Formats: sequence, C-alpha cells, structure tokens
Amino acid sequence: MPSLHQIYVVLVVVFAFSAPLGAQKPDTNFPTDDEIRLVLTQAGRAVEQYKPYLDMEQKMLGKTGDAAVAKDRETIRGIEVAIISFGKDPQAFNGPFGFVFFEWLDDASRNALACASSASNDVAASVVVGDKAKVDSDVQLSLGCTNASTLLYTVSENAGALYTRYVQGEEKLAKYTFQVASECADILKKKATTQKQ
Repeated sequence: MPSLHQIYVVLVVVFAFSAPLGAQKPDTNFPTDDEIRLVLTQAGRAVEQYKPYLDMEQKMLGKTGDAAVAKDRETIRGIEVAIISFGKDPQAFNGPFGFVFFEWLDDASRNALACASSASNDVAASVVVGDKAKVDSDVQLSLGCTNASTLLYTVSENAGALYTRYVQGEEKLAKYTFQVASECADILKKKATTQKQ
C-alpha cells in the first residue's frame, strides 16, 4: 500500500502539469495548418514559375552551365519534396525540417537572382555583336529569373516568419516547463523539510 508521502508526491506532480501553481501556460502561437498550407501553395507556384527558366538557362549555357543548373534543380527538388511532405503533415513544418525548407527557398531565390544577373550581363555582350535573337532571349531569361527570384524571396520571407513564430513558441514553452519543474521541486523540498521536523 502506498504511503501518504508517495500519494502526496503523485498528486503534486499531477497538479503541477494539469494546472500549474504559479506558472501560466504561455500562448505559443505556433503556425497553424492553414498558414503552413498557404506557404506551401505559394512555394509550389514559385517553383513552377522558376522551372521553365532553369530549362532555358541550361539550354543557353550548354555544357558549361550543366553543373550550376544541376545544383539549382537539386534545391528545387528539395522544395518539392518538402511541399509534398508538409502537405501530408503540416505540423512537421514546426521542427527542424521547417528551417531546412526556409533555407531551400532562400537558396532558390538567390539562384534565380544569379541567373537573372548572368543573363543581364549576356544582353550587353549580345548587343555588342549585334545578335538580336540572343538579346531577346537573354532579356526574356533575365526578366523571368528576376520575377521568379522576387516570388521565391517573398515566399521564403513568409516561411521564415512562420518558422520564427515556431521558435519563439518553443522558447516560451521551455521557460514555462522550467518554471513548473522549479515550482514542483520547491514544493517537494518544503515537504521533505517539514517531514524531517
């Protein structure tokens, strides 16, 4: 049969975690499924806008651009896998993979901007040699990659804001848990001191 002290300890622990003594449970404000799905939709649209320009960039650069474009495609594949995974379980965003997703979006935005810059430089060279068709295709690539970069950047900012909320919520929860544990420890110490007397 359990002693009175053991029953008391169990009651204190149960009470501490169901209705904390002095600690008020924080509003963690974690990103919701709907907010995460919205970012996923935005990311999907940004990726679809960027992919044709990757094809165009690879075609224009030829073999010299294969390695660079292959890395860009790898980033895009990562984003697409994350979109599918988070689509099945949006709350998986609220963890380490949410940060990876944010980084991929940010990388894709920079890659698209590099594509736009390179194409823009090629415009000047094409103008000098008088290749009107090349000028037109370079301008189209530069504008397309610029637009894709802007969209990817906006989506990465949205994902970053959601991930920041997740991290802040985790911090609040950790502080709350520490406070509750401290209060439980204080009660147990006081109880032990009272029993010794």
